[in-house]
Amino acid sequence: MPPLSPSSPSFSSFPSSSSVVAALRAAGCVFAEDEAELILEAARTPEELAALVDRRVAGLPLELVVGWAEFRGLRIIVEPGVFVPRRRTEFLVEQALAHVPDASVVVDLCCGSGAVGAALAAALGPVELHAADLDPAAVACARRNIDGHVHQGDLFEALPDDLRGRIDILAANVPYVPTDQVGLLPSEARDHEPLTALDGGPDGLDILRRIATQAHPWLAPNGCVLIETSAHQTPAALAAFTAGGLTPRLAVSEELYANVVIGVRGRG
Repeated sequence: MPPLSPSSPSFSSFPSSSSVVAALRAAGCVFAEDEAELILEAARTPEELAALVDRRVAGLPLELVVGWAEFRGLRIIVEPGVFVPRRRTEFLVEQALAHVPDASVVVDLCCGSGAVGAALAAALGPVELHAADLDPAAVACARRNIDGHVHQGDLFEALPDDLRGRIDILAANVPYVPTDQVGLLPSEARDHEPLTALDGGPDGLDILRRIATQAHPWLAPNGCVLIETSAHQTPAALAAFTAGGLTPRLAVSEELYANVVIGVRGRG
């Protein structure tokens, strides 16, 4: 979005909601009224409001402007340099709860802000919750959102060894955009979110394959790993889960444009 022009509304005094809406609409914000309400709620002074509006008009994602994102009814803190949780990923959480409604050990791998782990814990009640991410900014953010153990490291290398064979739900919101398509993403994503949270390699499935290959010994009997992907990637993703010794299935939400590949460890 373009920066505020000299003719844009002035925010030297606390403005009305209508003037904030006008500034956001002029900048191309489709849901200007809703966004204005959240920005006005977040601002404590006229000066802070002016700064928040300027940031949004300049193209900063709304969630980073106000400092949080809504995810399954929770306010998840988001910070600069951390992937913003998407509403479609709520479907992954729903599928995890449907498959293991009595889960006691939960892992949020590639956790970003920790939104998935926080939502699972909120729904399940007391659980042993672990989250992990390679990015130190994500780890710091996740520690503000979840009541559990947050580890820094590369996938399973970050997890305590005593989790082997005990994980009921292993949720992994991995990057799955093919490298040559990252530049086609909306500017809010490609300009303000870490490349490591977006770029999934040549076909978008590099991280998914690594998890599918390594997950089996970490899962409890009948435990499952769930990974979001795109529709055209699902055949290759299902094949990767099968190659990893898991029983795969696909869950699709047409409403949320969400595709979740689920791999289950048998009881044997």
